[in-house]
Amino acid sequence: MRRLARPAGVIGATLTLALICVGLLAPFLAPTDPRAIDGPSLSPPTATHPMGTDALGRDVLSGVIYGARTSLITVSGVGLLVFLIGITVGIVSGYRGGWLDDVLMRGTEALQVLPRFFLALVVVAYFGPGTDRLVIVLGLTSWPLLARVIRSQTLSLRRRDFIEAARTQGASDYRIVVHELWPNLLPTVFTLMGLLTAQVLLIEASLGFLGLSDPDAVSLGYLASEGQRFLRVAWWLAAFPGLAILVAVLGLNLLADSVGDATLRA
Repeated sequence: MRRLARPAGVIGATLTLALICVGLLAPFLAPTDPRAIDGPSLSPPTATHPMGTDALGRDVLSGVIYGARTSLITVSGVGLLVFLIGITVGIVSGYRGGWLDDVLMRGTEALQVLPRFFLALVVVAYFGPGTDRLVIVLGLTSWPLLARVIRSQTLSLRRRDFIEAARTQGASDYRIVVHELWPNLLPTVFTLMGLLTAQVLLIEASLGFLGLSDPDAVSLGYLASEGQRFLRVAWWLAAFPGLAILVAVLGLNLLADSVGDATLRA
């Protein structure tokens, strides 16, 4: 894990931890309610409003903080579904094999070819915007890559000598999976989850930019979309939400890459 301690890994871990902390502590960190009119309209960054105000006089810093909270909720919900479904399908398919492997992989391939962004657009357009709907549709369509990689790793690991030794000693399938397979799968899981959550964050921001995010929640994409109308007179409206998205995605990708590098060098 020394590779993770190098600059890229430290930066990735720091940025990801910052996103988590800001999302969890948003009510305490935000100077004011992101929807409250708290100053003059289109005020540039000042000591009172470090990221300026929007056209209605709302504090942009508060909006960015609550936008990070929305992104964290979405990414966490999708990540949980991806983790549970992807790990289960991958391990069962790789460990059991046979007809069950064929059925699970054909279903996985069918889902993998679905365009997640456009599917999310259709669901939002048909059922209406909402964080819960976005989490469900992205969670149910984002797991195939994780499942296929975990299946491949499981197929390789189940033929190793330490697995055969555990089986010879009378270990049950449950014990083999939990105590032998799972610890060897963890680095791969961490790497892929970092990459997948970064993609989900971008999709969530893109939907917000198109005005299809939850109207009851402040979104970084929505803030950036609102700011583009005032680019010539108020650059900060789009710059700070866009920078927040960049920092969050960069942190997740750097962390995932560092974990992957550490795994290869281990």
